[in-house]
Amino acid sequence: MPTGTLYLIPVSLGESRPDAILPAEALRIARGLCYFIVENAKSARVELKRIDVAHPIQDIDIRELPREPKQADLDALLAPLAKGESAGLMSEAGAPAVADPGAVLVRTAHTKGIRVAPLVGPSSLLLALMASGLNGQSFAFHGYLPLREPERSKRIAELERESRRKGRTQIFIETPYRNAALFAALLEACRPDTLLCTASELTTEKESITTKRIDAWRAGLPPSIQKRPTVFLLLAD
Repeated sequence: MPTGTLYLIPVSLGESRPDAILPAEALRIARGLCYFIVENAKSARVELKRIDVAHPIQDIDIRELPREPKQADLDALLAPLAKGESAGLMSEAGAPAVADPGAVLVRTAHTKGIRVAPLVGPSSLLLALMASGLNGQSFAFHGYLPLREPERSKRIAELERESRRKGRTQIFIETPYRNAALFAALLEACRPDTLLCTASELTTEKESITTKRIDAWRAGLPPSIQKRPTVFLLLAD
């Protein structure tokens, strides 16, 4: 029996209309599925209503991917696909399996010979990189930096040195309510000629993206990023 397909379905980064950020083919596939593997069932139901799925929400099988799934959890989630049913993997925001726990499910699907099909949609990391003007030929995503000092400043200095040595754009994020503290730490730790981009609330009406040298950031007002989903990008020329 042929297996089903694990579709990787990008979701909205904010309150954008799904048809404004997702191609028609991605919407068509997502609307027709009856089985979804998600991070949070409640928010997934909201997103499925927004994309206007073809089936009643109560008839759709929505299962959560555990934070630290065991092999038995992954096997159980993929069991319907082994029997021929297709599923949609959804992140909380943006592209599944990119800076997202869904990657472990995708890897397991490959080991079982299940077809994996990524669908086109928003990735905050790639959108920020595209709009930053920084090096898109060499870049790395580092997730969250250390929360406390002096570890955070030491890590920023390490990333800046590596960026200068390799010409690499360094990408990282922070919990939105800590954005202002991270921005202040970057201004304190980085050299004046290092470039820093902040990209907030991408694809929404409140989107803001700004790239400046550290000395220019220091001379002006800080960006309005507190409590707003933001991607930080750094390049030391």
